[in-house]
Parts: sequence; structure tokens; C-alpha cells
Amino acid sequence: MTIPAEVDRRFRDAAVAEGLVDAAYDLVDSPLLVGASSRGLCRISFDADRDPDAELERLADQFGARVLRVPAQLDAARRQLDDYFEGRRRTFELEVDLTGVPAFQQEVLRELALVPYAETATYGGLAQRIGRPRAARAVGGALNRNPVPIVLPCHRIVGASGSLVGYAGGLDRKRALLDLEDAGVS
Repeated sequence: MTIPAEVDRRFRDAAVAEGLVDAAYDLVDSPLLVGASSRGLCRISFDADRDPDAELERLADQFGARVLRVPAQLDAARRQLDDYFEGRRRTFELEVDLTGVPAFQQEVLRELALVPYAETATYGGLAQRIGRPRAARAVGGALNRNPVPIVLPCHRIVGASGSLVGYAGGLDRKRALLDLEDAGVS
């Protein structure tokens, strides 16, 4: 049985209106899966098309079992990501929900958000900025588990020598994002 698009949209809108959705998601510029809770953007996942069920399971584990594809809930994120990828946006104006993220990682991600567009910092430099100069590896671990890459720009963090290292989305993506921003990393 095929459900008419209008009926499907009304169902999803009603679920949101009644508070029956713990996390909404949509595929944006596939293969990105973007998720949001009622508190804000909570997930951007690369390659979600490979195993979308695993990513939806992670959303359910962290935010609640009621995960539903509700594209309208991600309109602002979709527009801002499109603008970023088309070179029209340098900063994001989205609420980010870091529910369940450990305190140290939240501290790292808050400082990461301050690294400007088209600029880079090092893991050690980021560790210094949070007052933990010997925690470069821990900073790297925190960035590797960044739930909202691109918006929280972990691609802007490079090795001590300026080399591209350690990006959960893959070094090719890191290079592409830095090239998009014309960050001048060799």
C-alpha cells in the first residue's frame, strides 16, 4: 500500500506537534544524515547511506526510541549546510544539543566552535586553549567523537606540523572541507 505524500506529511507533523518525536532526522546532501532533538541539532553523520539503521539506533539510544524522519524539523540545518557547501555561509546559526556528551568533550567542542572559518588550529593548541596543555591526544579523541561535524568544525584541527591527521569522516573529506574554506593547508 502506498501512502499519499500529504497523509504522510500530516502524520509526521502531528507526531511532532503531539511531542511524540524524541529525535527527527533527514538525509541531507546524501550521504549526510542530520538529526535534531527538541533542543537542537544533535547529529551529522557521514556515510549514513551505508548503514542508516545503525545511525538511527544511535539516535534512539541517546535521545529516545521515538526517532522519525521529519524533514521539516531539519529545514534550517539543511539550508545552512547547503549555503555552507555552496560557499555562501561561514558560520552556523543553529542550536546544538550535546545531551549525553561527556563534560570534557563538551569543553573541547565549545572551544572548537571558536576556530574561525578558513583558519586552522592544532590539537595541542586546542588543548592549551582549554587550559590542559598536555591533553592533545584526549582532545583528538573528543573530536573523533564529535556528534555534529561541519557545524562544530573539527576539520579545522590539524597536526602539530600542520599536516592533515585524524578525521572521523576521512582525510579526503577533511581536505575537501578545508579546500572549500580555502584554508591554505598543504
